[in-house]
Amino acid sequence: MSTSDRLIESTRELLWERGYVGTSPKAIQQHAGAGQGSMYHHFAGKPDLALAAIRRTAEELRATAARVLDAPGPAYERISGYLLRERDVLRGCPVGRLTMDPEVIASDELRAPVDETIAWLRGRLAAIVQEGLDNGEFTPSLVPDDIAAAVVATVQGGYVLARASGSTDAFDAAARGLLALLAPRTEAS
Repeated sequence: MSTSDRLIESTRELLWERGYVGTSPKAIQQHAGAGQGSMYHHFAGKPDLALAAIRRTAEELRATAARVLDAPGPAYERISGYLLRERDVLRGCPVGRLTMDPEVIASDELRAPVDETIAWLRGRLAAIVQEGLDNGEFTPSLVPDDIAAAVVATVQGGYVLARASGSTDAFDAAARGLLALLAPRTEAS
């Protein structure tokens, strides 16, 4: 792994663990096993490196979600796959946690990849709900954008509940509850 990649990966990890303020250039350098000169050779400073790390985290989240959401199959199965996929629930969402970081939110540049990723996810989920509506899979009264927002809110809120309790049970219950509400219509319905 190149020095630049080590610096980015170290920053990603430290941002997730400590937040922006708690992630000092010295901590990044120590974690990456890189000197100050190397860091400033590759990046203009901490904000530049943090932006690269946030972008990479956002790209990774999109790729992980796309593997499930873009798979073949009924809309309900893809949404279910997204909600129930394996994830490190007790660590929280590396992108969602950035929304709680005042320094990230205060910076238009650092916030942009976070906002773009959440918007992408909501858009992708809304398109899948629309597919389900078009195929007669869901109740016609569902509003795709509203359901997409509910899915994202369930995941992010599930992370918060799980972290607060120290157990994945709350996350799992939230996912099951939303899936029960979205369950496809049956002929008897």
